[in-house]
Amino acid sequence: MTVDMRSFLQQIKKTNDLFTVKKGVSTKYEIAAVTEKLDESKAALFENIKGSKFKLVSNLVGSRDRFAQAICSKKSDINQKIVKAISSAKKPRISSTAKFFENSSKDISILPIVTHFQNESGPFITSSILYTKNQEKKSQNSSFHRLMPIGKNQFSIRMVEGRDLHRSFMFAKTHGQDLPVAITVGVHPAISIACAFQAKWGKNELEIANSLMNNKLTLTKCPSTGLLVPSTAEIVMEGKILRNKTHKEWMVEMLRTYDMPRPAPVIQIEKLYFRNNPIYHDILSGYTEARLLMGMPIEAKLNSIMKKKFPQTRQVILTSGGANWLHAVVQISKTRSTNVKKIINETFASHRSLKMVTIVDDDIDPTDAVAVEFAMATRFQADKDLVIIKNVRGSSLDPSSNQNKLRTAKMGIDATIPASKRPEGFKLGKIPKAKTNLKDYLKK
Repeated sequence: MTVDMRSFLQQIKKTNDLFTVKKGVSTKYEIAAVTEKLDESKAALFENIKGSKFKLVSNLVGSRDRFAQAICSKKSDINQKIVKAISSAKKPRISSTAKFFENSSKDISILPIVTHFQNESGPFITSSILYTKNQEKKSQNSSFHRLMPIGKNQFSIRMVEGRDLHRSFMFAKTHGQDLPVAITVGVHPAISIACAFQAKWGKNELEIANSLMNNKLTLTKCPSTGLLVPSTAEIVMEGKILRNKTHKEWMVEMLRTYDMPRPAPVIQIEKLYFRNNPIYHDILSGYTEARLLMGMPIEAKLNSIMKKKFPQTRQVILTSGGANWLHAVVQISKTRSTNVKKIINETFASHRSLKMVTIVDDDIDPTDAVAVEFAMATRFQADKDLVIIKNVRGSSLDPSSNQNKLRTAKMGIDATIPASKRPEGFKLGKIPKAKTNLKDYLKK
């Protein structure tokens, strides 16, 4: 098991899964353009960033193969590994030393922060993990939040209302206080996977990360805030979210659509630490790495919940077309007593951002969009098998929803074979297998 981002890069380099760029590149659009070309392919290591002494890696876990590799799992076992890590989370070891103390600064402009898309409000750190103390539960919380630089020592920060960091911020604000935070950029991908998971209020995501890393995670206390961060992080910052200052920002979200402009709180950075020969991690929003990091922990949770409540559940998939967030396909082994509509409703309840749920039989591959559409075309009747749920809580990412009130409509589709129909009429014809070599048929 690798223990930091550098050793993971060495590992994927050995398997020819790392694309190294030695040419000088700009942080404005160029890095994003190269990363886009590599989507669902190799990770990219940029060794020569114009105007910066930092190296930069992108598309780090931009494929399911590397995602599995990051947590020492087979691709088929990702969900089980994540679920097990959540249920068996253990406290990491504490170390008094860390390599990120090798260098320090107060100037965030030395970071190679990338401008990804035209018409965004600015460049953004997209791999930043925020750490703070939950004053209500007296525990530490870790979560992803985008950061836009404002000058040399401030960032704007986007927090989703009601989520853990926002709750901690509002608690501090109502008590007339700023909220102390630590920030990391460039951690082992297993840590990123754990911190992308929306753990229960009061739970520490770093304990899940430790389990994913086979109990090899160590943490170090930050000098000013006292917050614990991964000892092997490339970059660490300390500061506070100001209770009375905001700055307008917007960017392209994981759906690859533009978020609406809104005032965001501001972080005052007091100290920046980084390792020798530091490597900055950038995530291209709306592309595979971002969607897997956000979606796979949710997919794992859905599989765990649905299989416990409905043993006939075989697999739950968050689809690529639904940005690994809004649409799910549930594969079941249906019997005459199966209540498909109940399964649809429970799936929606288990991930409230879902907008469409499709239920298919176990002869349909839920990862194959063509197979799922075939099931809809041949097994679904809209007047009987469609579930419409109106005016319910949806995703803040969905531009078609009422984003001010977070209200949306949802659709469930029963694309399983009707129990009242002749089952043979739904089976695909099969040609008996034979050792057929087309080259043999070119001969006379």
